[in-house]
Amino acid sequence: MGERIVVLVTAPSEDMARDIARTLLEQKLAACVNLIPAVASMYTWEGELCSDEEVLLVIKSTSRAFNELAAAVRNVHPYDVPEIIALPIVAGSQDYLGWIDEVVKD
Repeated sequence: MGERIVVLVTAPSEDMARDIARTLLEQKLAACVNLIPAVASMYTWEGELCSDEEVLLVIKSTSRAFNELAAAVRNVHPYDVPEIIALPIVAGSQDYLGWIDEVVKD
């Protein structure tokens, strides 16, 4: 089972975010993916200050699936260096956490 995690990924468009979400769900690397549109992102890239509107994916998964999940995101994602950040879920509804364990492949 492993630890349950939330993985944050940003995408340049809703279509791309949906493609990433669908890939992760079909491969059973995520139990659920929320898409939050119109996230204002400011960052430095190649020495320049950038500002873009992106879609944030909030992905519920397990630590055991993380490496495969990250590889799947990189395979579909158009960015050279996509944001793929995992945060531990420190507490949650036992029913929901159990559902994550059931859905995400070991």
